[in-house]
Amino acid sequence: MTAEPLKPRESQRVYAHPLPVRLWHWINAASFVLLILTGLQLRYGAQLGLMRFGSAVRLHNWVGLVVTVDWFVWAAYYLTSPRIRCYLPHRTPAGFWRGSLRQLRYYGWGMFVGEPNPHRISLYDKFNPLQAALYRVVMVLLLPLQAASGVLMWQPQFFARQIAALGGLRVVDSVHVTLFAFFLAYILLHPYLGTLGPTRTGQYKAMLSGWEEGEAESPDDLSLIHISEPTRHAQIS
Repeated sequence: MTAEPLKPRESQRVYAHPLPVRLWHWINAASFVLLILTGLQLRYGAQLGLMRFGSAVRLHNWVGLVVTVDWFVWAAYYLTSPRIRCYLPHRTPAGFWRGSLRQLRYYGWGMFVGEPNPHRISLYDKFNPLQAALYRVVMVLLLPLQAASGVLMWQPQFFARQIAALGGLRVVDSVHVTLFAFFLAYILLHPYLGTLGPTRTGQYKAMLSGWEEGEAESPDDLSLIHISEPTRHAQIS
């Protein structure tokens, strides 16, 4: 038996990305580009020649501080907002795997033959199962680990005891560089992933306006969709 193709569903405009989330996203994006460029300069200065070593160190450290503060802003926003639900794991492992396999099938086959995306954006569920799992790992584990390893290398003498407990500076540096490689791949792949929405530019526009095509999560959420412009941000943020 073959799975019955998903039928298109009526779409609604959903305010999926409030202003704080969009600001955080674009600050992070610009900061990561600068961190990658200065990190490459620190490793391959003779080949790149983008800036002086001392300038690269200072810029790398300051931008790293911006990303660290930005992470705390992200955490504070979501921990005090019902939108934290978009990062919570699925209620059951079976539901997570079922949704993940359905999404994988869509990415590997369905999107190329015109099938609708099995996941539809809703007010508190803007990530599909694969996205939610990836972003949990990135935001809760990898980004804090990258920041912590950077802080240790920023002041190796001050943190000498902690560095020794972790196996030495070479171990800390290896963790930092390995995560750098991951984030480099993530940044390079991200623009392509942004084209996998209903239209090729839809998700880019959504990260500017906040609005995406989706569907209401419950009848109560309908009051948050298609409302007048002056009250949108006050009711939904």
